[in-house]
Amino acid sequence: MKSVKSILMFRRLSVALVGSALAACGAGNDQNQAASAAQSTAATPATTAGTLVTGVLTGPVTTTVAGATAPGSTPSTTPPVSTGAITDVRFENTSATTAQNNVPVTFGQVFAQGHLKTGETLSGRLDDGTIVPLQVDVKATHADGSIRHAIISAIVPSIAAAKVRTMSLVKGGTAPQGTVAIDSLMRGGFTTSVHAKIGGTDYYASADELLKSGKVTNWLNGPVATEWQVSAPLHTASGAPHPHLSARFAIRYYPGANTARVDVVVENDWAYEPSPQNFTYDASVTVGGKSVYSKTGMTHYHHARWRKLFWWNGSEPQVNIKENTAYLIDSRALPNYDRSLVIPESVLSGLQAKWTGAVTEPMAVGLAEPYMPTTGGRSDIGLLPSWAAEYLLSMDKRAKQVTLGTADLSGSWSSHYRDRKTDRPLSLMDYPYMTILGTKSDTYNPTTKQYEQFPACATSTACTTPNHHDSSHQANFAYLPYLVTGDYYYLEEMQFWTMWNLGSYNPAYRGYNKGLVNSDQVRGQAWTMRTLSETAYITPDSDPLKAQFTGWVSNNLDWYNKTYTNNASANVFGALINSAMVYNNGTGLAPWQDDFFTSAIGHTAELGFANAKPLLLWKAKFPAMRMTDPKSCWIDGALYTLNVRATSTSPFYTTMEAAGKASRTTTFSSLQCASSAMATFLKLQVGQMTGYADSPMGYPSNMQPALAYSADVSTAGKAGWAVFMGRSVKPDYRTAPEFAIVPR
Repeated sequence: MKSVKSILMFRRLSVALVGSALAACGAGNDQNQAASAAQSTAATPATTAGTLVTGVLTGPVTTTVAGATAPGSTPSTTPPVSTGAITDVRFENTSATTAQNNVPVTFGQVFAQGHLKTGETLSGRLDDGTIVPLQVDVKATHADGSIRHAIISAIVPSIAAAKVRTMSLVKGGTAPQGTVAIDSLMRGGFTTSVHAKIGGTDYYASADELLKSGKVTNWLNGPVATEWQVSAPLHTASGAPHPHLSARFAIRYYPGANTARVDVVVENDWAYEPSPQNFTYDASVTVGGKSVYSKTGMTHYHHARWRKLFWWNGSEPQVNIKENTAYLIDSRALPNYDRSLVIPESVLSGLQAKWTGAVTEPMAVGLAEPYMPTTGGRSDIGLLPSWAAEYLLSMDKRAKQVTLGTADLSGSWSSHYRDRKTDRPLSLMDYPYMTILGTKSDTYNPTTKQYEQFPACATSTACTTPNHHDSSHQANFAYLPYLVTGDYYYLEEMQFWTMWNLGSYNPAYRGYNKGLVNSDQVRGQAWTMRTLSETAYITPDSDPLKAQFTGWVSNNLDWYNKTYTNNASANVFGALINSAMVYNNGTGLAPWQDDFFTSAIGHTAELGFANAKPLLLWKAKFPAMRMTDPKSCWIDGALYTLNVRATSTSPFYTTMEAAGKASRTTTFSSLQCASSAMATFLKLQVGQMTGYADSPMGYPSNMQPALAYSADVSTAGKAGWAVFMGRSVKPDYRTAPEFAIVPR
């Protein structure tokens, strides 16, 4: 364990050395960045959906929110859902000149608890009254048995050029019946294959051959859309399999339109295959006898995978499926992002301009930061990355392309460990002694009398990659994409990243198969809990991993509640101290990291994990106290470091006043809070918070989600939010809304 302790100490020391001059990840502390941030704006009234009628929000209600609305514009709210509908979805014809008929569509749909009960049918009612049969493949349910997440498929009769059709999801109607045989696809001449030329040797995998083999799994099953999944190692013409490279195909067939979506994934991710390494090869994909993709000299990194989508017997429908933003947020599957924000055209066109060339190719990472430990304000840090929040709030096709595309490329990191025995992401329950960071001695399993250490790379340079990942700076890649598409690839991405996060810890530190995360940096605990709780929430009920993810959420919440919530000796601040006291010689912690954790626990509580609620109430004290304590000053409430004890061995202070005086200069403490004298001393405007308050990535912005969740559960949180909203300088979140979360 010594090596892992050293690694963790190095992590903590490296954070401590950053100091107040540099920001750790997620905070907008770069002077140039802060200077270029958009000008602040006052709070703006936002019109959002109001009255609940059979689970559907109708009618306007005005609330005050933290974001900014462009001058002369109206808030970007979702149109009211039609009477009697649960929610709706819009189909935008992205062709400016061509009408489309008999359009096959499939999308993921999350439902609030109780809105659609098991056994109830669902139909689509178009804007002209036409009823469209819907195939509903239920994947996950709520605790009361109602449907939580389903994948919905339909054939839309027509969409005029450059027009949008709205389809309300209404209860009732007759669900499509029947199944589709693979033969019906094969009779149409379906073929798909992958080819890799490695060092002069040709390797292949054929989807049609695999479909004929009978070793098939159904992901969707019905007469509107059937999706078959098959996989196999790449093999030579003589049948010799490649030890590392494999192909996975998901063939989604729409018999009514006689077309199929072809999902191709190539993997280099077997967990215990000896001599893992990168492979460089010429790659190509053929669909229906035509070459649809090729890339020469592709370097495929170890424990990584790449994905491409194609269409057989027809082109991809030119349709942007736009889900109801208000309903998605009100279901509580997603945080309460500020729906008053209007994402500017310049931001959306800017996303499109960035989405081109090498950053979109396999083994690249899209708009994410390839070196995750990079410090400073970043668009990929938060409960959602900035581009995903922009997509959620706008439903714009360009933001969607970037969000889904970057999620596709989340396979490019070497964080994918698949178990040959189960053909699923490797699990702690099967390998409780595995570890990414530990040494061989850490991995001895006394029950099996086997070492669970992963094999060493083939050579010292065989696993070199420009993509470096960790848990403390990790983007939320695949959750929103899976919610809105139902694509199995995104589900597995969530599961792979969750398993890597848990498996990276030393086995003893995480409690072996308990999956505890408390030994990580506080921000690492935050983002791991975010990803873990989302994965547990949305993984299908039939998936054997569902119970495991849910159990790990419970194990962690139990640990935090025992250590803090139900511990009379816990600190008065509501702050985490485990793995947190790494600043100022062990006397200080980082409030912004703690705010990340509070927001993650708030999100976990909203996802329905009951044990997160008391923890959130305990954590709510910290952001609220920093804004409302009468003997401290909220102007510096989002400070970089807060000293909470006199020495590394002293007891913790018992008041915010004591912590504040220990953390600030004597001059600052002597000035009247929020006075002109204080503003002059700080060289800020009167009422402007420290920590780059005008930046959407500054420390006050980091604080906002935590304070919003606090306001939802406590009177002190509400008071803190009121003070926070009264500050004179606020960021313009329209250009970077990842922290633009407001109370419900």
